[in-house]
Amino acid sequence: MSGKAVFDLFVIGGGINGCGIARDAAGRGYSIALAEMNDFASGTSSGATKLIHGGLRYLEHYEFRLVRESLMERETLWAMAPHIIWPLRFVLPYHKGGIRPAWMIRLGLFLYDHLGGRKLLPPTAVLDMRSDPAAKPLKSLFTKAFEYSDGWVDDARMVVLNARDAADKGALIMPRTKVVSAKRENGFWSIDTVDAISGQTASHQARMLVNAAGPWVDHVIRGVFGRNEAHNVRLVQGSHIVVKKKFDGERAYFFQNPDNRIIFAIPYERDFTLIGTTDRDYKGDPKDVKISDEEVRYLCGAASEYFSEPVRPEDIVWSYSAVRPLYDDGASKAQEATRDYVLKVDEAEGAPLLNVFGGKLTTYRRLAEHALEKIREAIGAKGAPWTAKSRLPGGDFSVVGYKDQVKSLRQRYPFIETRHAERLVRCYGTNAAVILGNAAVAGDLGRHFGGSLYEIEIRWLMEKEWARTAEDVLWRRTKQGLFLMADEAARLEDYMAGIRRAA
Repeated sequence: MSGKAVFDLFVIGGGINGCGIARDAAGRGYSIALAEMNDFASGTSSGATKLIHGGLRYLEHYEFRLVRESLMERETLWAMAPHIIWPLRFVLPYHKGGIRPAWMIRLGLFLYDHLGGRKLLPPTAVLDMRSDPAAKPLKSLFTKAFEYSDGWVDDARMVVLNARDAADKGALIMPRTKVVSAKRENGFWSIDTVDAISGQTASHQARMLVNAAGPWVDHVIRGVFGRNEAHNVRLVQGSHIVVKKKFDGERAYFFQNPDNRIIFAIPYERDFTLIGTTDRDYKGDPKDVKISDEEVRYLCGAASEYFSEPVRPEDIVWSYSAVRPLYDDGASKAQEATRDYVLKVDEAEGAPLLNVFGGKLTTYRRLAEHALEKIREAIGAKGAPWTAKSRLPGGDFSVVGYKDQVKSLRQRYPFIETRHAERLVRCYGTNAAVILGNAAVAGDLGRHFGGSLYEIEIRWLMEKEWARTAEDVLWRRTKQGLFLMADEAARLEDYMAGIRRAA
Protein backbone atom coordinates (compact mmCIF):
# COMPACT_ATOMS: atom_id res chain seq x y z
CA MET A 1 0.00 0.00 0.00
CA SER A 2 1.13 3.54 -0.69
CA GLY A 3 1.02 6.34 1.84
CA LYS A 4 -2.25 7.53 0.29
CA ALA A 5 -5.27 7.85 2.61
CA VAL A 6 -7.45 4.76 2.78
CA PHE A 7 -11.21 5.37 2.78
CA ASP A 8 -13.46 3.18 4.87
CA LEU A 9 -15.94 3.01 1.99
CA PHE A 10 -15.83 3.72 -1.72
CA VAL A 11 -19.30 3.99 -3.25
CA ILE A 12 -19.92 3.51 -6.98
CA GLY A 13 -23.10 5.26 -8.11
CA GLY A 14 -24.64 8.68 -7.52
CA GLY A 15 -28.29 7.75 -7.61
CA ILE A 16 -30.54 7.76 -4.56
CA ASN A 17 -29.13 4.55 -3.07
CA GLY A 18 -25.47 5.48 -3.49
CA CYS A 19 -25.93 9.02 -2.16
CA GLY A 20 -28.16 7.77 0.67
CA ILE A 21 -25.56 5.23 1.78
CA ALA A 22 -22.76 7.81 1.54
CA ARG A 23 -24.72 10.30 3.65
CA ASP A 24 -25.65 7.78 6.34
CA ALA A 25 -22.10 6.44 6.54
CA ALA A 26 -20.49 9.89 6.64
CA GLY A 27 -22.81 10.89 9.47
CA ARG A 28 -21.62 7.89 11.49
CA GLY A 29 -17.98 8.84 11.09
CA TYR A 30 -16.87 6.58 8.26
CA SER A 31 -14.53 8.10 5.69
CA ILE A 32 -16.31 8.03 2.32
CA ALA A 33 -15.59 8.53 -1.35
CA LEU A 34 -18.33 8.37 -3.96
CA ALA A 35 -17.93 8.32 -7.75
CA GLU A 36 -20.77 8.89 -10.22
CA MET A 37 -19.96 8.54 -13.92
CA ASN A 38 -22.49 11.20 -14.97
CA ASP A 39 -24.49 13.82 -13.08
CA PHE A 40 -26.34 12.91 -9.92
CA ALA A 41 -29.76 11.32 -10.56
CA SER A 42 -29.07 11.27 -14.30
CA GLY A 43 -30.45 7.72 -14.60
CA THR A 44 -33.21 5.91 -12.73
CA SER A 45 -33.40 8.33 -9.82
CA SER A 46 -34.78 11.18 -11.93
CA GLY A 47 -36.95 8.97 -14.11
CA ALA A 48 -39.46 7.89 -11.47
CA THR A 49 -43.14 8.75 -11.05
CA LYS A 50 -41.82 10.91 -8.18
CA LEU A 51 -43.94 9.38 -5.44
CA ILE A 52 -43.21 8.69 -1.79
CA HIS A 53 -45.74 5.89 -1.51
CA GLY A 54 -46.51 2.59 0.10
CA GLY A 55 -47.18 0.91 -3.22
CA LEU A 56 -50.87 0.07 -3.16
CA ARG A 57 -50.53 -2.26 -6.14
CA TYR A 58 -47.69 -4.19 -4.48
CA LEU A 59 -50.25 -5.67 -2.07
CA GLU A 60 -51.60 -7.75 -4.97
CA HIS A 61 -48.21 -9.43 -5.21
CA TYR A 62 -48.04 -10.03 -1.42
CA GLU A 63 -45.10 -7.66 -0.91
CA PHE A 64 -46.26 -6.92 2.63
CA ARG A 65 -42.81 -6.28 4.12
CA LEU A 66 -41.97 -3.77 1.41
CA VAL A 67 -45.37 -2.04 1.64
CA ARG A 68 -45.18 -1.76 5.43
CA GLU A 69 -41.66 -0.34 5.32
CA SER A 70 -42.68 2.07 2.57
CA LEU A 71 -45.78 3.25 4.43
CA MET A 72 -43.74 3.87 7.58
CA GLU A 73 -41.17 5.86 5.60
CA ARG A 74 -43.66 8.31 4.09
CA GLU A 75 -43.97 10.53 7.16
CA THR A 76 -40.32 10.04 8.16
CA LEU A 77 -39.14 11.39 4.81
CA TRP A 78 -41.76 14.13 4.78
CA ALA A 79 -40.41 15.41 8.10
CA MET A 80 -36.85 15.10 6.79
CA ALA A 81 -37.45 17.20 3.68
CA PRO A 82 -40.74 19.17 3.79
CA HIS A 83 -39.52 21.44 0.99
CA ILE A 84 -39.17 18.69 -1.64
CA ILE A 85 -41.72 16.21 -0.21
CA TRP A 86 -45.38 16.92 0.45
CA PRO A 87 -48.65 14.99 0.88
CA LEU A 88 -50.83 14.19 -2.07
CA ARG A 89 -54.37 12.81 -2.19
CA PHE A 90 -55.07 10.18 -4.84
CA VAL A 91 -58.51 9.59 -6.38
CA LEU A 92 -59.19 6.03 -7.56
CA PRO A 93 -62.34 6.11 -9.76
CA TYR A 94 -64.55 3.04 -9.58
CA HIS A 95 -67.43 1.65 -11.60
CA LYS A 96 -69.20 -1.70 -11.51
CA GLY A 97 -67.62 -4.27 -13.74
CA GLY A 98 -64.23 -2.57 -13.37
CA ILE A 99 -60.85 -4.27 -13.22
CA ARG A 100 -60.89 -4.88 -9.47
CA PRO A 101 -64.00 -5.43 -7.32
CA ALA A 102 -64.88 -2.84 -4.70
CA TRP A 103 -64.21 -5.24 -1.80
CA MET A 104 -60.63 -5.79 -3.01
CA ILE A 105 -59.99 -2.06 -3.23
CA ARG A 106 -61.52 -1.48 0.23
CA LEU A 107 -59.37 -4.24 1.72
CA GLY A 108 -56.23 -2.86 0.11
CA LEU A 109 -56.97 0.64 1.36
CA PHE A 110 -57.79 -0.65 4.86
CA LEU A 111 -54.36 -2.28 4.97
CA TYR A 112 -52.87 0.91 3.55
CA ASP A 113 -54.39 2.94 6.38
CA HIS A 114 -53.35 0.59 9.18
CA LEU A 115 -50.17 -1.21 8.14
CA GLY A 116 -47.67 1.61 8.40
CA GLY A 117 -48.22 3.79 11.45
CA ARG A 118 -49.92 6.70 9.66
CA LYS A 119 -50.15 9.75 11.96
CA LEU A 120 -50.36 12.98 9.95
CA LEU A 121 -51.63 11.84 6.57
CA PRO A 122 -55.44 11.81 6.32
CA PRO A 123 -57.19 8.41 6.02
CA THR A 124 -58.99 6.81 3.11
CA ALA A 125 -62.36 8.26 2.09
CA VAL A 126 -65.15 7.33 -0.31
CA LEU A 127 -66.21 10.04 -2.77
CA ASP A 128 -69.59 10.55 -4.37
CA MET A 129 -68.53 11.39 -7.92
CA ARG A 130 -71.99 12.74 -8.73
CA SER A 131 -71.11 15.82 -6.68
CA ASP A 132 -67.37 15.81 -5.88
CA PRO A 133 -65.20 18.25 -7.90
CA ALA A 134 -62.77 15.38 -8.57
CA ALA A 135 -65.27 14.03 -11.09
CA LYS A 136 -65.19 17.12 -13.30
CA PRO A 137 -62.41 16.03 -15.74
CA LEU A 138 -63.59 12.40 -15.88
CA LYS A 139 -66.14 10.54 -17.93
CA SER A 140 -69.60 10.38 -16.39
CA LEU A 141 -69.62 6.58 -15.90
CA PHE A 142 -67.67 6.97 -12.62
CA THR A 143 -70.21 7.53 -9.84
CA LYS A 144 -67.93 6.53 -6.96
CA ALA A 145 -64.24 6.85 -6.12
CA PHE A 146 -61.88 5.98 -3.31
CA GLU A 147 -59.44 8.57 -2.04
CA TYR A 148 -56.21 7.88 -0.14
CA SER A 149 -52.96 9.59 0.85
CA ASP A 150 -49.39 9.23 -0.34
CA GLY A 151 -46.59 11.70 -0.98
CA TRP A 152 -44.87 13.55 -3.81
CA VAL A 153 -41.12 14.11 -4.07
CA ASP A 154 -38.77 16.06 -6.31
CA ASP A 155 -36.68 12.96 -6.94
CA ALA A 156 -33.54 14.47 -8.46
CA ARG A 157 -33.36 17.11 -5.75
CA MET A 158 -33.59 14.44 -3.08
CA VAL A 159 -30.54 12.77 -4.60
CA VAL A 160 -28.40 15.90 -4.83
CA LEU A 161 -29.36 16.99 -1.31
CA ASN A 162 -28.19 13.62 0.02
CA ALA A 163 -24.91 14.12 -1.86
CA ARG A 164 -24.60 17.67 -0.52
CA ASP A 165 -25.18 16.54 3.07
CA ALA A 166 -22.68 13.70 2.66
CA ALA A 167 -20.07 16.19 1.43
CA ASP A 168 -20.86 18.55 4.32
CA LYS A 169 -20.17 15.62 6.65
CA GLY A 170 -16.75 14.99 5.11
CA ALA A 171 -17.40 12.66 2.16
CA LEU A 172 -15.40 13.07 -1.04
CA ILE A 173 -18.10 13.41 -3.72
CA MET A 174 -16.97 13.00 -7.34
CA PRO A 175 -19.60 13.46 -10.06
CA ARG A 176 -18.67 12.75 -13.69
CA THR A 177 -16.03 10.34 -12.47
CA LYS A 178 -16.07 6.82 -13.87
CA VAL A 179 -14.64 3.83 -12.05
CA VAL A 180 -12.64 1.92 -14.65
CA SER A 181 -11.20 -0.81 -12.45
CA ALA A 182 -11.37 -2.10 -8.91
CA LYS A 183 -9.28 -4.96 -7.57
CA ARG A 184 -8.39 -6.41 -4.22
CA GLU A 185 -4.79 -5.90 -3.14
CA ASN A 186 -3.39 -6.87 0.27
CA GLY A 187 -6.80 -6.84 1.93
CA PHE A 188 -7.86 -3.48 0.48
CA TRP A 189 -9.63 -2.27 -2.64
CA SER A 190 -7.54 -0.43 -5.23
CA ILE A 191 -9.86 1.68 -7.38
CA ASP A 192 -8.93 3.55 -10.56
CA THR A 193 -11.11 6.40 -11.80
CA VAL A 194 -11.14 8.77 -14.75
CA ASP A 195 -12.64 12.25 -14.84
CA ALA A 196 -15.18 12.22 -17.68
CA ILE A 197 -14.51 15.91 -18.46
CA SER A 198 -10.75 16.32 -18.18
CA GLY A 199 -9.71 12.72 -18.77
CA GLN A 200 -7.53 12.90 -15.67
CA THR A 201 -7.03 9.57 -13.91
CA ALA A 202 -6.74 8.91 -10.18
CA SER A 203 -6.35 5.95 -7.86
CA HIS A 204 -7.97 5.39 -4.48
CA GLN A 205 -7.81 2.80 -1.72
CA ALA A 206 -10.69 1.63 0.45
CA ARG A 207 -11.43 -0.99 3.06
CA MET A 208 -14.80 -1.79 1.49
CA LEU A 209 -16.51 -1.18 -1.85
CA VAL A 210 -20.22 -0.49 -2.38
CA ASN A 211 -21.64 -1.13 -5.85
CA ALA A 212 -24.79 1.01 -6.01
CA ALA A 213 -24.70 1.58 -9.76
CA GLY A 214 -28.43 0.96 -10.26
CA PRO A 215 -29.13 -0.27 -13.81
CA TRP A 216 -25.37 -0.59 -14.30
CA VAL A 217 -24.76 -2.80 -11.24
CA ASP A 218 -24.20 -5.89 -13.38
CA HIS A 219 -22.09 -3.86 -15.83
CA VAL A 220 -19.84 -2.91 -12.91
CA ILE A 221 -19.57 -6.51 -11.77
CA ARG A 222 -18.64 -7.62 -15.29
CA GLY A 223 -16.57 -4.67 -16.49
CA VAL A 224 -14.93 -3.24 -13.39
CA PHE A 225 -14.46 -6.49 -11.50
CA GLY A 226 -13.87 -8.58 -14.63
CA ARG A 227 -16.43 -11.27 -13.90
CA ASN A 228 -18.05 -12.89 -16.89
CA GLU A 229 -21.35 -13.90 -15.31
CA ALA A 230 -23.59 -11.30 -13.70
CA HIS A 231 -27.35 -11.47 -14.20
CA ASN A 232 -28.79 -10.13 -10.97
CA VAL A 233 -31.06 -7.37 -12.21
CA ARG A 234 -34.05 -7.26 -14.47
CA LEU A 235 -34.25 -3.96 -16.30
CA VAL A 236 -37.81 -2.68 -16.57
CA GLN A 237 -38.52 0.44 -18.60
CA GLY A 238 -40.85 3.06 -17.22
CA SER A 239 -41.85 6.04 -19.35
CA HIS A 240 -43.87 9.16 -18.57
CA ILE A 241 -45.48 11.93 -20.57
CA VAL A 242 -46.16 15.52 -19.50
CA VAL A 243 -49.10 17.39 -21.02
CA LYS A 244 -50.71 20.77 -20.43
CA LYS A 245 -52.81 20.72 -17.27
CA LYS A 246 -55.78 18.35 -17.62
CA PHE A 247 -57.54 19.27 -14.40
CA ASP A 248 -57.62 21.87 -11.65
CA GLY A 249 -57.02 21.16 -8.00
CA GLU A 250 -54.19 19.45 -6.14
CA ARG A 251 -55.44 15.87 -6.17
CA ALA A 252 -53.92 13.15 -8.34
CA TYR A 253 -55.62 10.20 -10.05
CA PHE A 254 -54.96 6.46 -9.92
CA PHE A 255 -56.25 4.76 -13.08
CA GLN A 256 -56.68 0.98 -13.47
CA ASN A 257 -56.19 -0.45 -16.94
CA PRO A 258 -57.76 -3.54 -18.54
CA ASP A 259 -54.32 -5.24 -18.67
CA ASN A 260 -54.18 -5.00 -14.83
CA ARG A 261 -51.52 -2.31 -14.98
CA ILE A 262 -52.09 1.11 -13.43
CA ILE A 263 -51.09 4.64 -14.33
CA PHE A 264 -51.12 7.90 -12.40
CA ALA A 265 -52.17 11.37 -13.54
CA ILE A 266 -50.52 13.90 -11.25
CA PRO A 267 -50.48 17.72 -11.01
CA TYR A 268 -46.99 18.72 -12.17
CA GLU A 269 -45.13 22.02 -11.88
CA ARG A 270 -48.43 23.89 -11.57
CA ASP A 271 -49.15 24.16 -15.31
CA PHE A 272 -48.92 20.51 -16.34
CA THR A 273 -50.13 16.96 -15.76
CA LEU A 274 -47.69 14.06 -15.45
CA ILE A 275 -48.99 10.71 -16.74
CA GLY A 276 -47.20 7.38 -16.22
CA THR A 277 -45.77 4.88 -15.92
CA THR A 278 -45.28 2.02 -18.32
CA ASP A 279 -43.80 -1.34 -17.32
CA ARG A 280 -41.93 -3.40 -19.88
CA ASP A 281 -38.71 -5.37 -19.97
CA TYR A 282 -35.70 -3.57 -21.40
CA LYS A 283 -32.75 -5.33 -23.02
CA GLY A 284 -30.60 -2.44 -24.28
CA ASP A 285 -27.99 -0.20 -22.69
CA PRO A 286 -29.64 1.88 -19.94
CA LYS A 287 -28.06 5.07 -21.29
CA ASP A 288 -30.00 4.68 -24.55
CA VAL A 289 -33.46 4.33 -23.04
CA LYS A 290 -36.17 6.60 -24.47
CA ILE A 291 -39.93 6.51 -24.70
CA SER A 292 -41.25 4.47 -27.63
CA ASP A 293 -44.18 5.26 -29.92
CA GLU A 294 -45.92 2.22 -28.46
CA GLU A 295 -45.58 3.61 -24.92
CA VAL A 296 -46.88 7.00 -26.03
CA ARG A 297 -49.95 5.35 -27.54
CA TYR A 298 -50.42 3.22 -24.42
CA LEU A 299 -50.30 6.16 -21.98
CA CYS A 300 -52.51 8.36 -24.14
CA GLY A 301 -55.01 5.54 -24.59
CA ALA A 302 -55.06 4.53 -20.93
CA ALA A 303 -55.59 8.11 -19.74
CA SER A 304 -58.25 8.71 -22.39
CA GLU A 305 -60.29 5.83 -20.96
CA TYR A 306 -60.86 8.04 -17.90
CA PHE A 307 -60.61 11.67 -18.98
CA SER A 308 -63.60 13.09 -20.82
CA GLU A 309 -61.19 15.09 -22.98
CA PRO A 310 -58.81 12.61 -24.69
CA VAL A 311 -55.03 12.76 -24.24
CA ARG A 312 -53.37 12.89 -27.66
CA PRO A 313 -49.72 12.48 -28.65
CA GLU A 314 -49.68 16.07 -29.94
CA ASP A 315 -50.58 17.27 -26.42
CA ILE A 316 -47.21 16.09 -25.03
CA VAL A 317 -44.82 18.88 -24.05
CA TRP A 318 -42.14 16.64 -22.54
CA SER A 319 -41.50 12.97 -21.90
CA TYR A 320 -38.88 11.02 -20.01
CA SER A 321 -37.94 7.39 -19.66
CA ALA A 322 -35.71 5.37 -17.36
CA VAL A 323 -35.06 1.77 -16.45
CA ARG A 324 -35.70 0.36 -13.01
CA PRO A 325 -33.05 -2.16 -11.92
CA LEU A 326 -35.31 -4.70 -10.23
CA TYR A 327 -33.82 -7.72 -8.54
CA ASP A 328 -34.41 -10.64 -10.90
CA ASP A 329 -36.71 -12.97 -8.97
CA GLY A 330 -37.92 -14.83 -12.05
CA ALA A 331 -41.34 -13.14 -12.19
CA SER A 332 -43.07 -13.75 -15.49
CA LYS A 333 -44.26 -10.17 -16.06
CA ALA A 334 -42.37 -6.92 -15.66
CA GLN A 335 -45.09 -5.45 -13.44
CA GLU A 336 -44.93 -8.51 -11.17
CA ALA A 337 -41.17 -8.42 -10.53
CA THR A 338 -40.34 -7.54 -6.93
CA ARG A 339 -39.77 -3.87 -6.09
CA ASP A 340 -37.97 -4.88 -2.91
CA TYR A 341 -34.22 -4.44 -2.56
CA VAL A 342 -31.55 -7.08 -2.00
CA LEU A 343 -28.13 -6.47 -0.44
CA LYS A 344 -25.38 -9.02 -0.99
CA VAL A 345 -21.92 -8.98 0.58
CA ASP A 346 -19.00 -10.70 -1.12
CA GLU A 347 -16.02 -11.14 1.20
CA ALA A 348 -13.87 -13.28 -1.07
CA GLU A 349 -10.14 -12.59 -0.77
CA GLY A 350 -10.51 -10.29 2.18
CA ALA A 351 -11.74 -6.82 1.17
CA PRO A 352 -15.56 -6.90 1.28
CA LEU A 353 -17.88 -5.82 -1.52
CA LEU A 354 -21.53 -4.86 -1.06
CA ASN A 355 -23.73 -5.11 -4.16
CA VAL A 356 -27.05 -3.24 -4.02
CA PHE A 357 -29.87 -4.61 -6.17
CA GLY A 358 -33.27 -2.96 -6.64
CA GLY A 359 -34.74 -0.37 -4.32
CA LYS A 360 -37.06 2.60 -4.73
CA LEU A 361 -37.13 6.25 -3.73
CA THR A 362 -39.45 5.68 -0.78
CA THR A 363 -37.24 3.09 0.93
CA TYR A 364 -33.82 4.56 0.16
CA ARG A 365 -33.19 5.68 3.75
CA ARG A 366 -34.03 2.25 5.17
CA LEU A 367 -31.97 0.59 2.44
CA ALA A 368 -29.04 2.75 3.55
CA GLU A 369 -29.56 1.73 7.18
CA HIS A 370 -29.62 -1.93 6.19
CA ALA A 371 -26.50 -1.39 4.08
CA LEU A 372 -24.78 0.14 7.10
CA GLU A 373 -25.64 -2.97 9.11
CA LYS A 374 -23.79 -5.03 6.49
CA ILE A 375 -20.91 -2.55 6.51
CA ARG A 376 -20.68 -2.66 10.29
CA GLU A 377 -20.47 -6.44 10.23
CA ALA A 378 -17.79 -6.34 7.53
CA ILE A 379 -15.43 -3.57 8.72
CA GLY A 380 -16.64 -2.62 12.20
CA ALA A 381 -19.08 -0.14 13.73
CA LYS A 382 -18.50 3.60 13.92
CA GLY A 383 -21.78 5.24 14.85
CA ALA A 384 -25.44 4.60 15.58
CA PRO A 385 -28.33 5.03 13.10
CA TRP A 386 -29.18 8.73 12.91
CA THR A 387 -31.08 9.60 9.75
CA ALA A 388 -34.65 8.93 10.98
CA LYS A 389 -34.74 12.25 12.85
CA SER A 390 -32.44 14.16 10.51
CA ARG A 391 -33.14 16.95 8.03
CA LEU A 392 -31.87 17.26 4.50
CA PRO A 393 -30.30 20.65 3.62
CA GLY A 394 -32.99 23.33 3.63
CA GLY A 395 -35.54 21.07 5.31
CA ASP A 396 -35.28 22.52 8.81
CA PHE A 397 -38.88 23.67 9.15
CA SER A 398 -42.24 22.14 10.05
CA VAL A 399 -43.97 19.70 7.69
CA VAL A 400 -46.87 22.15 7.61
CA GLY A 401 -44.65 25.23 7.41
CA TYR A 402 -44.22 25.62 3.64
CA LYS A 403 -46.62 28.56 3.26
CA ASP A 404 -45.00 30.33 6.22
CA GLN A 405 -41.61 29.89 4.56
CA VAL A 406 -42.91 31.44 1.35
CA LYS A 407 -44.48 34.32 3.26
CA SER A 408 -41.26 34.94 5.15
CA LEU A 409 -39.20 34.93 1.94
CA ARG A 410 -41.59 37.37 0.28
CA GLN A 411 -41.43 39.69 3.30
CA ARG A 412 -37.64 39.67 3.25
CA TYR A 413 -37.41 39.99 -0.55
CA PRO A 414 -40.60 41.84 -1.63
CA PHE A 415 -39.30 42.25 -5.20
CA ILE A 416 -39.56 38.46 -5.70
CA GLU A 417 -42.83 37.42 -7.32
CA THR A 418 -44.95 34.99 -5.30
CA ARG A 419 -44.64 32.18 -7.80
CA HIS A 420 -40.85 32.61 -7.89
CA ALA A 421 -40.71 32.52 -4.09
CA GLU A 422 -42.86 29.37 -4.03
CA ARG A 423 -40.49 27.60 -6.40
CA LEU A 424 -37.37 28.67 -4.50
CA VAL A 425 -38.79 27.34 -1.23
CA ARG A 426 -39.87 24.11 -2.94
CA CYS A 427 -36.34 23.62 -4.29
CA TYR A 428 -34.19 24.94 -1.46
CA GLY A 429 -36.31 25.36 1.66
CA THR A 430 -34.57 27.59 4.18
CA ASN A 431 -31.57 27.83 1.87
CA ALA A 432 -33.64 30.00 -0.49
CA ALA A 433 -32.77 32.98 1.72
CA VAL A 434 -29.11 31.92 1.73
CA ILE A 435 -29.10 31.93 -2.09
CA LEU A 436 -30.70 35.38 -2.28
CA GLY A 437 -28.38 36.68 0.43
CA ASN A 438 -28.18 40.48 0.54
CA ALA A 439 -30.20 41.07 -2.63
CA ALA A 440 -32.20 44.28 -2.17
CA VAL A 441 -33.70 44.85 -5.62
CA ALA A 442 -34.53 42.65 -8.60
CA GLY A 443 -31.33 43.74 -10.35
CA ASP A 444 -29.31 42.03 -7.61
CA LEU A 445 -30.51 38.65 -8.88
CA GLY A 446 -28.30 39.10 -11.94
CA ARG A 447 -29.01 38.01 -15.46
CA HIS A 448 -32.43 36.53 -16.20
CA PHE A 449 -32.35 33.36 -18.29
CA GLY A 450 -36.09 32.76 -18.67
CA GLY A 451 -38.79 31.24 -16.49
CA SER A 452 -37.80 32.16 -12.93
CA LEU A 453 -34.09 31.39 -13.38
CA TYR A 454 -31.60 34.10 -12.48
CA GLU A 455 -27.83 34.24 -12.34
CA ILE A 456 -27.74 34.20 -8.54
CA GLU A 457 -29.38 30.76 -8.47
CA ILE A 458 -27.23 29.37 -11.29
CA ARG A 459 -24.05 30.28 -9.42
CA TRP A 460 -25.34 28.57 -6.29
CA LEU A 461 -26.15 25.42 -8.24
CA MET A 462 -22.68 25.35 -9.81
CA GLU A 463 -20.85 26.09 -6.54
CA LYS A 464 -22.91 24.03 -4.10
CA GLU A 465 -24.73 21.36 -6.11
CA TRP A 466 -22.22 20.32 -8.78
CA ALA A 467 -24.34 21.58 -11.70
CA ARG A 468 -22.19 21.80 -14.83
CA THR A 469 -24.52 22.00 -17.82
CA ALA A 470 -27.82 23.63 -18.67
CA GLU A 471 -29.40 20.17 -18.65
CA ASP A 472 -28.29 19.65 -15.03
CA VAL A 473 -30.03 22.88 -14.06
CA LEU A 474 -33.12 22.73 -16.26
CA TRP A 475 -34.13 19.08 -15.87
CA ARG A 476 -32.64 17.88 -12.57
CA ARG A 477 -31.85 20.75 -10.14
CA THR A 478 -35.00 22.59 -11.27
CA LYS A 479 -37.70 21.74 -13.79
CA GLN A 480 -37.43 25.11 -15.48
CA GLY A 481 -36.76 23.35 -18.78
CA LEU A 482 -40.55 23.24 -19.07
CA PHE A 483 -40.63 27.04 -19.16
CA LEU A 484 -37.55 28.08 -21.15
CA MET A 485 -37.41 28.42 -24.92
CA ALA A 486 -34.62 26.67 -26.84
CA ASP A 487 -32.68 29.92 -27.38
CA GLU A 488 -32.91 30.72 -23.65
CA ALA A 489 -31.56 27.28 -22.76
CA ALA A 490 -28.71 27.81 -25.24
CA ARG A 491 -27.82 31.15 -23.61
CA LEU A 492 -27.78 29.44 -20.21
CA GLU A 493 -25.42 26.77 -21.60
CA ASP A 494 -23.09 29.45 -22.95
CA TYR A 495 -23.12 31.31 -19.64
CA MET A 496 -22.26 28.17 -17.65
CA ALA A 497 -19.53 27.24 -20.12
CA GLY A 498 -17.99 30.68 -19.57
CA ILE A 499 -17.93 30.13 -15.81
CA ARG A 500 -16.31 26.73 -16.29
CA ARG A 501 -13.61 28.19 -18.54
CA ALA A 502 -12.87 30.94 -16.04
CA ALA A 503 -12.59 28.53 -13.11
